[in-house]
Amino acid sequence: MKRLLLILLLLVPAAWAEGPARPAAAAPGRSAIASANAHATDAGMEVLARGGNAFDAAIAVSATLGLVEPESSGLGGGGFLLLHVAKDGRDVFVDARERAPLAATRDMFLDGNGEADRRRSVDGALAAAIPGLPAALEHLARHYGRLPLSQSLAPAIRLAREGWRFGPKNAAMLAWRKEALAGDPGAAALFLPDGRVPEVGTLMRNEDYARTLELIAREGAAGFYRGPFARRLVAGVRKAGGIWSERDLAEYRVVEREPLRLHHRGYEIVTAPPPSSGGVALATILNILSGYDYAALPPAERAHLLTEAMRRAYRDRALYLGDPDFVQAPVAMLTSPDYAAGLRAGIHPRRATPSALLPGVDAAPARPDTSHFSIMDAEGNLVAVTQTVNLPFGNALVVPGTGFLLNNEMDDFSVKPGVPNAFGLVGDDANAIAPGKRPLSSMTPTFLRGDDRVAVLGSPGGSRIITTVLLAALGLMDGQDAQAVAAAPRFHHQYLPDRIQAESGALPAEAVAALEAMGHTVEVTDRSWGNLQVVAWDRGSGELQTGTDPRWQGVGKGAATAEEASIYR
Repeated sequence: MKRLLLILLLLVPAAWAEGPARPAAAAPGRSAIASANAHATDAGMEVLARGGNAFDAAIAVSATLGLVEPESSGLGGGGFLLLHVAKDGRDVFVDARERAPLAATRDMFLDGNGEADRRRSVDGALAAAIPGLPAALEHLARHYGRLPLSQSLAPAIRLAREGWRFGPKNAAMLAWRKEALAGDPGAAALFLPDGRVPEVGTLMRNEDYARTLELIAREGAAGFYRGPFARRLVAGVRKAGGIWSERDLAEYRVVEREPLRLHHRGYEIVTAPPPSSGGVALATILNILSGYDYAALPPAERAHLLTEAMRRAYRDRALYLGDPDFVQAPVAMLTSPDYAAGLRAGIHPRRATPSALLPGVDAAPARPDTSHFSIMDAEGNLVAVTQTVNLPFGNALVVPGTGFLLNNEMDDFSVKPGVPNAFGLVGDDANAIAPGKRPLSSMTPTFLRGDDRVAVLGSPGGSRIITTVLLAALGLMDGQDAQAVAAAPRFHHQYLPDRIQAESGALPAEAVAALEAMGHTVEVTDRSWGNLQVVAWDRGSGELQTGTDPRWQGVGKGAATAEEASIYR
């Protein structure tokens, strides 16, 4: 495989396209997938070619990503799925976020002195929340797909047995987590053969993962969450020091929620509601920006206003947001233009506002991992899925015989007010640990809809997900094509720590100097973040664009047509 990232356009029109012409804006007539891995995109395209729709393809992509990029996501984790069902014009947000075990307590990660013991919330069994992704796969198949799970999961099952090549991203993330993985016999057996990080290009197989997918295909989510397999998971977690119970698994359900809907510059933005903080933060930022002609401003002034809007949105994230089934977050207030106007009034046009002057949470680095994919099918169904195990390789624990890592999403709770998590994000009581509660997330799967353009987008990146999606959406509104948006350098501010972090090339040197003169601290780094995946459709011309983030790309092209797909299989 010549590269890590692949986008394929399915050029075969839907069957109805051979009949009478439809209005140009009715549906794309072709399908597209943007994912973080060539194998995953191939799997989705294979399912589409077999008569599946975007939702069936999403199952294939998700399951394959969990196999070939276990550092990013998998059956032991969870995610958010944003769906558009073309036949009835409905948007649905599927919350497959992990839940805290019922034995969890508010102070479970504090030591005898009341200080946060971060190691226990990151590594090992106690860090694992109850996974949601297996339930999400069955939910997609049962309620939205056309094909049985046995067909949608078939590509991932086959690949697990035939093998795939260990890639540069796998190696980079594994080297960072080697010590933690080596401490668990199940994880070491799966990822550290002979005690070493596999060389790039090593053929990897995972028979246990294939058998677990076959169980889900045969018995649905019940095969995972109940019965012998559930008992194996619970026994393995408890043996390693965790607190799971069979009841935890048996009671897990995905939740369908109403997406947030925003409007900006003639576009409708459909995005993630709590327990994601992403949609609310996007609303706050875009509502603040609505008071300025920011698109016409010089780079430094535009970056200043964006930074000040980011600062205030992340401050509110820390104070107010949590699982909506446990806390009454003031979403209506936070997404109100009137509230944004009040925040805007506190922004000096040419001076930075120190975060310490904004009443909020006391603080204060990030190693993001997660995965996102975007799908648009010929009928106009849309899928944006962001899925994760939190930190690379989750909690570094594999229950023997299961074939997948467990998550460390318990670290996404506020383990103590003002104590930052692994991504430097602080929180308060709204995101405190509680039995059965879902931790707050930054995952922000998003649709962008205008008279001229429809786009599906999202990214990993921990705390930087929200600003990555924000800058991509603004780029699309500015008329940039999907690949340009995916490749564009990024900058970020998250309230605490109080600094602008910028990829090389994101801000011109003169803009950095001007921002520093305004009182901002600007940290320009060669390190990049995110892995943005975009599908965009031009309603007028019918052009279907795809954009995949080059940040993890190996040698080779960033896109391929369906005719070229065979060279990657």
